[in-house]
Amino acid sequence: MEANIKKHPILGCVVIFGICGLARVIEYFVIKTDETVISENFLHKAFGIVVLAVALHLLHSGWQSIGFTKNGIASGMVKGLVLGCGCFIIAYSIECLILYWINQNVSLSFYISGFALVGETAKHNSVLFLALCIVFNLINVWMEEGVFRGLFMNILAEKLPFTSAVLFIAFLFGIWHWVMPLRDYMEENISLANLLIMGVGYIILAGIMSIKWSLLYRITGTLWMGLGDHLFNNVIVTNSLHVVSNHEADSMQIVRILIGQLLSFSIVMLYYRKTIKITR
Repeated sequence: MEANIKKHPILGCVVIFGICGLARVIEYFVIKTDETVISENFLHKAFGIVVLAVALHLLHSGWQSIGFTKNGIASGMVKGLVLGCGCFIIAYSIECLILYWINQNVSLSFYISGFALVGETAKHNSVLFLALCIVFNLINVWMEEGVFRGLFMNILAEKLPFTSAVLFIAFLFGIWHWVMPLRDYMEENISLANLLIMGVGYIILAGIMSIKWSLLYRITGTLWMGLGDHLFNNVIVTNSLHVVSNHEADSMQIVRILIGQLLSFSIVMLYYRKTIKITR
């Protein structure tokens, strides 16, 4: 198995991606954990961690070999959180200014959006739901960073140049996120045109984030900084800190995410190019 994966690295990544992707589709379309009180599709991510562990065993590799090093955990995570926080302070500020200019009112609200027993969206302010949100998203980012940046990058390094590997992983990561608008289309919540537009948007945005986290992996030699930035995006930006205007929450969330991610991507890209010049 090890020899086959190293001989055909792209096929190996596609097979692993397919196994994890099938579990993702089953949870999104059949189990629908995010439509329960848990409010998060994390089961396929836990399954993905198991797949990752099995793949590492078959490749005779360890967790440290793909970036989960024992050293630098705290400093790397903090740097990632600081990167996310700094960029999204600017993104939230711009979003608030736009909404205030349009509606003459805007505020920030901190809560975990959940799923009530009556089938409606609920707001949870308890420490318990915040803790659950953090735990579930730790599982999410551990799996995604471990598989897409750690495992795939090391497998593809056998045959592909770094840039080609980064772009291929970004493409897979974009396809990975296409399941969300696809479910909305299948449930007749959006039109086919919206599916195509949102699908392309998800692929591009997720691809940009993937490139950024791959560069952070290359710069630091570990997954911790990318994992910290990824965690900030999942817990704070998309799940808990909401912008409210005219009693409507997050009407311009996509603007916030685009600004924050493009800003952090630009910072990481500039720093990466600077470090490349220094090392040459």
